[in-house]
Amino acid sequence: MSSRALLFSPNFPKSPPDNFSIRGKTVPARSLFNVRLKTPHGSRVFRVSVGHNSGESRRRGSGKVYADVREVRKSVKFEDSLNDVVLSEEELDNSVPWWEEFPKRWVIVILCFSAFLLCNMDRVNMSIAILPMSAEFNWNPATVGLIQSSFFWGYLLTQIAGGIWADTIGGKAVLGFGVIWWSVATALTPIAAKLGLPFLLFVRAFMGIGEGVAMPAMNNILSKWVPVSERSRSLALVYSGMYLGSVTGLAFSPFLIHQFGWPSVFYSFGSLGTVWFTLWLNKAYSSPLDDPQLRPQEKKLLLANKISKDPVKTIPWKLILSKPPVWALITSHFCHNWGTFILLTWMPTYYNQVLKFNLTESGLFCVLPWLTMAFSANFGGWIADTLVSKGYSVTTVRKIMQSIGFLGPAFFLTQLSHVNSPAMAVLCMACSQGTDAFSQSGLYSNHQDIAPRYSGVLLGLSNTAGVLAGVFGTAATGYILQHGSWDDVFEVSVGLYLVGTVIWNLFSTGEKILD
Repeated sequence: MSSRALLFSPNFPKSPPDNFSIRGKTVPARSLFNVRLKTPHGSRVFRVSVGHNSGESRRRGSGKVYADVREVRKSVKFEDSLNDVVLSEEELDNSVPWWEEFPKRWVIVILCFSAFLLCNMDRVNMSIAILPMSAEFNWNPATVGLIQSSFFWGYLLTQIAGGIWADTIGGKAVLGFGVIWWSVATALTPIAAKLGLPFLLFVRAFMGIGEGVAMPAMNNILSKWVPVSERSRSLALVYSGMYLGSVTGLAFSPFLIHQFGWPSVFYSFGSLGTVWFTLWLNKAYSSPLDDPQLRPQEKKLLLANKISKDPVKTIPWKLILSKPPVWALITSHFCHNWGTFILLTWMPTYYNQVLKFNLTESGLFCVLPWLTMAFSANFGGWIADTLVSKGYSVTTVRKIMQSIGFLGPAFFLTQLSHVNSPAMAVLCMACSQGTDAFSQSGLYSNHQDIAPRYSGVLLGLSNTAGVLAGVFGTAATGYILQHGSWDDVFEVSVGLYLVGTVIWNLFSTGEKILD
């Protein structure tokens, strides 16, 4: 094997340099030397000839210096002399530009973050657009609740299926499929609404099918790409994409509606999925074992994570469902999501009806709780990983973080009935959502703790319970508001938060219970 590389081509001066520096050694610009590259699999020797190009180039005064590199197959006596250079694979690896040194696992994390940003942008736009839509189509609160909950019909269908697909065929294909699917459904929403209520319900459920596979697929990918010491931070960053997606959707939706009408929200947000999908295809791999360009140092770190080379062929359902920590995870996910999804879908309506904010104000004030969640999720992730690195057990850390994620929202929701000013109500909402985000370092990190090989399936199971909470909670809120008050809505959420706290602290664990 041989090749030629251009080392020097100045515009001025015309004469080339007299020497080069290689690993601290000065090598003449016209020289012949050997380079030994040490790798974990042995050594390879290359003979490098450095000098000017042909005599014709010298006569023209080009000043170019070339290196001709040829691999030496036979044994070469190596001495530590001026013209002998020994490089390790790590030293060669460190010569790449800084942007190529950026850890590939964090490229995967950032792409997952971006997918979840789009996920919630496409989800929350309905919570703003529903106000002008209900006025245009004359929908009552019960119908609005039905439309809001229809998303969860499809979302519910693909939770477990998405986990099975991700664990068996790989998370890359499943997450890519999901983003394209829900982006198309988002763009079709205005057309469906104008055709009639049944068409709108179908498209919203259709959108839920695509978003339903996102969390299991992401969990599967990160279980392979992220070591335990970085788990809380990486998951917190990805889930904060959901919160910032809510911020983006709630901030831009009123502007788009005011300038171009409510259909523009769905068309513009839906089109962004194609941009993300192009990057995903080029950059992402389901596992570090599949990435041919992964740098050796990072590959060594990730292989210490004991990634299984064999794909999952069968799911041990009986074994999974026989473990109390699995049921603690499922039950706690239901209790947590009841309150979270109610605030996600009904918060703009609460601001509009109770606090008397207009459409634009409702969207802007809804941004504050989600910004608080984005910050506190990453702050909580940093705390959790720091505690684990200091020797605290994963079980203790998960229980502490999830207890904050339950009791914090419960406390601040109880204060809503005692505040008199809109500013204090918004502050209570922000604090409730901010403490809720500590759950990303609690139950949302626990799937990879207790069953890393089946983390996609396990998230599908627990998130199915969480989606059921969204379906029943969102629809029940519309019913409660027709026959009761917002205080009744919040009391139900507080009760479930307290139940979840007890179950989580009694039965959860951070230890691996399934291989």
